[in-house]
Amino acid sequence: MEKLKLGVLGISNHFIKRVFFPLKSSDKVEIYAVSSRSPEKARKFAIKHGIKKWYGSYEELLKDEEVEAVYIPLPNHMHLEYIKKAADAHKHIMCEKPLALNYKDENEAFEYAKRQGVFLMEAFMYKHHPQWKRVKEIVDSRELGDIQTVHCYFSYDNRDPKNIRNVPEFGGGGLLDIGVYAISSARWIFGEEPSRVLALLKKDEKFNVDSLVSGILDFDQGKRSVFTVATQAFPNQSVEIFGTAGTLLVEIPFNTYPDVPAHLVVRTGIGTRDIYVGPADHYLLEFEYFAKAIRENKPLSLLEEDSLNNIKVVDALFKSAEEGNWVYLKRVF
Repeated sequence: MEKLKLGVLGISNHFIKRVFFPLKSSDKVEIYAVSSRSPEKARKFAIKHGIKKWYGSYEELLKDEEVEAVYIPLPNHMHLEYIKKAADAHKHIMCEKPLALNYKDENEAFEYAKRQGVFLMEAFMYKHHPQWKRVKEIVDSRELGDIQTVHCYFSYDNRDPKNIRNVPEFGGGGLLDIGVYAISSARWIFGEEPSRVLALLKKDEKFNVDSLVSGILDFDQGKRSVFTVATQAFPNQSVEIFGTAGTLLVEIPFNTYPDVPAHLVVRTGIGTRDIYVGPADHYLLEFEYFAKAIRENKPLSLLEEDSLNNIKVVDALFKSAEEGNWVYLKRVF
């Protein structure tokens, strides 16, 4: 398969730390061009890492006819704008999550990309890790019996006033940044959509963004997910699945190390066993999936539906926190 020529809009820390180095080893994706609002930053990065082209603005990169697709790791509030600009330039698009700040904007992004005939994919990397495929196999095998509850905790400690996650105008706050993982993983495990949600939200007085959010997703028939995400707490993350016949712990569900096996713990009436999966780099697998879909012209409609359903839950949780009550998704959407 010919490598997909990828352009990057913004040399973010996330791109450098988690995406750039895995893609250097890819036989399906080539980082062909980078861009930054600082021409010097783009030039230095390209020269240092042997990238063929660099640009001092995102718009310049989008004019490059050799670039087939773009990766957008820009701040959340800029996603919709540059999805549209990339689609107008007929580039396929991988955009960091959340794809937009709400359902209305996210749906607009997908519709716009379809009208321009380009692929648009939200960068939810964790599902591409084989540990989550193993989780799904165990759940579907009914080894754990009927799944009743999924608990998720995800936190980090970020008190930097200049960080985009602490700026409300940039789409900052815990729910949009990491709450989306708690929601997505619960929906993935149950294979269903919640009927109603309830949320409690604490805002940081200085930053005016949500720094602590707890939520309940009700999947009916006694099935529910409970989660807490925090942006000013000791860094930790886990997902635990509770069934009528056993439990399953995903030790590091989302920021899994790429160079050591991922660890799952399964407990049933027979005993407890440790399962090790990998190692694998979910960012590499995610981008290669994207490239393969483009080369084979395979629609990403299931991923689009999943992204839209996830942001619906986010909107409903914000509404619940504001109103102090359960919010039924069918009444909102």
